[in-house]
Amino acid sequence: MENSQKTPFILDTALLFPTLLLTGFGVVMVYSASSAISLDKFQTDFYFLKKQGIFAVMGILAMIGARFVPYRFYRNNPYLFLGGAIFLLSAVIISGIGHKAGGAARWLKLGPISFQPSEFARIAMIIYLAYSLEKKKDRIREAFIGFIPHVAVLGMLICLTMLQPDFGSIAILAAITWAMLFAGGVRLLHLIGSLIPFLPALYIYMVSADYRIQRLKSFWDPWQYHSDEGYQIVHSLMAFGTGGIWGTGIGQGFQKLFYLPEPHTDFIFSVIGEETGLIGVMSVIFLYGIILWRGFKISVEASGRFESLLAFGLTVSMGIQICINTGVSLGLLPAKGLALPFLSYGGSSMLMNMITIGILMNIKASNGIKE
Repeated sequence: MENSQKTPFILDTALLFPTLLLTGFGVVMVYSASSAISLDKFQTDFYFLKKQGIFAVMGILAMIGARFVPYRFYRNNPYLFLGGAIFLLSAVIISGIGHKAGGAARWLKLGPISFQPSEFARIAMIIYLAYSLEKKKDRIREAFIGFIPHVAVLGMLICLTMLQPDFGSIAILAAITWAMLFAGGVRLLHLIGSLIPFLPALYIYMVSADYRIQRLKSFWDPWQYHSDEGYQIVHSLMAFGTGGIWGTGIGQGFQKLFYLPEPHTDFIFSVIGEETGLIGVMSVIFLYGIILWRGFKISVEASGRFESLLAFGLTVSMGIQICINTGVSLGLLPAKGLALPFLSYGGSSMLMNMITIGILMNIKASNGIKE
């Protein structure tokens, strides 16, 4: 039964405090990582700091807003979110609206505001899957009811994302969908069977371009390709090695000084490793662990199937982002540009992850889940 009582003005401290700590620390580390780049490009070392501070405030306000939007709103409007995601992903491809950076058009730029639709698409897909898996729960093990329709929707989003192109977002969308279908009760035979055609397709994609082949080679042995494809990983590993146990001190890092690419975004975890050492890295992982533990706890203890799957999908999505970013920084995964939640510079990631926390808080309060 759904809890229809109004929820009091309470924010889940087990989610709130780690989120705020990471966000505040992120603002500090963005300034440390970006000050030299900012000074070189904009003649001020505060450019990225100011913007990240604004993103943080906007994100906190969005989190509070999402906390008091009943999760039933998402269940009642799944196709509104899914349609919005399709529209935004399509708009990226349109010349004059889509904004290109690094050879890929992944942003919508309207005046001074840039937004990455793939961030919104992840939440939209999670809402749709939670709704559909609840609606079809009695026939979820039938392939043409519980599996194929959801894969078809995923395929539509993948096609739009490939035109950007953004293989990292495709991989995350596929992983979230697979995990939610598994949690929703779809037959394991269907899920495993879906990997059979996927793996050859992945292989063909990876070997279809020389730069992808070179990237895979550099992943296995980055030091052999330290001057080209392995450059990012080599300097990231050097940052962690320099940091040692206690780090060089915040602001005292060396690799961010035009050696490590994108130190305030994709490789901010490397800067954290260099300047705060193993202690800082483990503290960040510990805070992430609290957030993920809380998210899964909310999922397990939620009273309804929709809110349980919604909390599960949102938590898995954040967990995948954390694992990929930290894995790339530590040389455990092939290089892929992806923001680290609450820490990396960027408004889209900050906004969507803060909204994720707000939705989890609402599910927790609405279902009367105890601390």
